[in-house]
Amino acid sequence: MSVLQWFVDLGASVMLPFVIFIFALVLRTKVSKAVRSGLIVGIGFIGINLVIGLLGDSLGPAIEAMVDKYGLELTIIDVGWPAAAAISYGTVLGSLTIPIGIAINLLLLSIGFTRTLNIDIWNFWHTSFTASLVLALTNHFAMAVGVMIVHHIVLLLLGDWIQRDIQSFYGFKQITFPHGASAPSYIVAKPLNYVFDRIPKFNKLQANQASIQKHLGVFGDTTVMGVVIGLFIGVLAGYDLKNTLTLAMQTGAVLVLLPRMVALLMEGLAPVSEAAGNYMKQRFPKRNLYIGMDSALAVGHPAVLSASLLLVPITLLLAVILPGNKVLPFTDLATIPFLIALMVPVFKGNIIRTVIGGAFYIGIGLYIATWVAPLVTATAISADFNMENYATISSLVDGAVWTTFPFIWLPGRMQWFSFIVFGAFIMVLFIYVNRRSRHKHKNNSYWRK
Repeated sequence: MSVLQWFVDLGASVMLPFVIFIFALVLRTKVSKAVRSGLIVGIGFIGINLVIGLLGDSLGPAIEAMVDKYGLELTIIDVGWPAAAAISYGTVLGSLTIPIGIAINLLLLSIGFTRTLNIDIWNFWHTSFTASLVLALTNHFAMAVGVMIVHHIVLLLLGDWIQRDIQSFYGFKQITFPHGASAPSYIVAKPLNYVFDRIPKFNKLQANQASIQKHLGVFGDTTVMGVVIGLFIGVLAGYDLKNTLTLAMQTGAVLVLLPRMVALLMEGLAPVSEAAGNYMKQRFPKRNLYIGMDSALAVGHPAVLSASLLLVPITLLLAVILPGNKVLPFTDLATIPFLIALMVPVFKGNIIRTVIGGAFYIGIGLYIATWVAPLVTATAISADFNMENYATISSLVDGAVWTTFPFIWLPGRMQWFSFIVFGAFIMVLFIYVNRRSRHKHKNNSYWRK
């Protein structure tokens, strides 16, 4: 187990090249191609993290300035996903989630229960996060492991369900995102889009990247939009002209650089994806294999980034005006792109729908993050996490993700009977996903347009 923990501690940018290399060899890719694919994926991932780091470094001081300027006084601090991941892997359940996740995935693939092969191993921490909170609530280890298993299964089925929209919108063939922070929002976006489609006039409003650029000209260009949004945030933060312009250039740079880093990562994945398709066609002619990856591949889309930047001040406003919320969004404000990345394909890149839907989703999430804060705090203390003088902590990722609520509330209230509910949900999801998969995939990509 210590060897596995050492491998996990290498981080995604080092671990992924090894995983991609081994996976490519299993698929009988040439050694030279396998090596290059692994290295390019790792380099692309580092590039993505550097740009996301730039976004966080740019927004962090602006968020602090807004908190000070408007006197926001909320008692629970959002410590962000890096802290949540560290807490998760710092528990006993964190050391179990990777071997359990791999075993479940291979078992379900072998019996045809899922089409998703999730190689995004580092992000298995999402399942140990919920399991650790269940353990803190119930003090029942076996029940916590059971929740972890259910969470893994649900994410794999969500990976099957969302793949068609990922391919149609983002253009990623045979790639899906069974990501604990991103995939659940897809389920929320579906009914919201149904409602949006039935609101007169609003349902005719075109606000994707192409239509915005058509109507606004140069101001609809991705780069210019990033700069304008940066100016807007700088003004809200009360920055002087120099700092406002600096922030504007940084947000503009993020919108330009992130898609290019994603393209580099996809260059590395292309041979592996092709090999996986050929492998499955030879051995299972009637089955498709989807490669489960980090949703970081999707956050570079202009619609995702534009909507996310607009949601930063909106999230802070929601935190202040929503009665009963006690969470101060902070670190994970830079992670909003991950929360809404799978809402965007449902809304077909419509930025207005994404902002409204994202605000609704995050608003509910703030209440969930408030509710789980005592459990997150207790788990952090048991994992010897440095609390930095904070009395109570939480996070938007995964504290504000809607699946966190049923995964914790049901075992807490219904004990073992909750697994009957989980089982029924899994079977309904499985039946729906398999019926939906009979339809042919559409190959048009809005990203390419």
